[in-house]
Amino acid sequence: MAELAGARDGQRDAYGFELPLLLFAGFRALIDQLHAELVRQGHPDMRPAHGFAMQAIGRTGVTASELGRRLGVSKQAAGKTVDRLVGLGYVERVDDAADARRKLVRLTPLGVDALRRSAAIFEDLRARWADTLGVQRLRDLEDALRTAVPADHFRLDVAGWFGT
Repeated sequence: MAELAGARDGQRDAYGFELPLLLFAGFRALIDQLHAELVRQGHPDMRPAHGFAMQAIGRTGVTASELGRRLGVSKQAAGKTVDRLVGLGYVERVDDAADARRKLVRLTPLGVDALRRSAAIFEDLRARWADTLGVQRLRDLEDALRTAVPADHFRLDVAGWFGT
């Protein structure tokens, strides 16, 4: 039981509150590095909430209501995010061919470019972590997180935590 409490050989090596802080700090470091590189690659207006929204929009597009559900925010908050992304040129509103009463939000070529660049940058950032930690330690970390985090907790609604 001492191991579970963070003790080793009678000395405490960690506190419970450190785990979420370390996980968040790792997440934040990756996101900050991603956005610094996106600026260098021609996307200076991209913000983390934009990336989450664009992922939630996906290849085929969504309605504002569906986007809100996917992000865990209200339809109004999703609409504001869409307005920002339209203004930046990352998405557009188009008529839904299946239902003329609805509008779909879909990625523009600029939005697709931003997501493609993001994917490539994340690959580079992962490689940097592998260089720092070692390939096997990084794989072990990823495997441990996959084991500890239930599959149904991998959602895009993180953006709702940070405001949109």
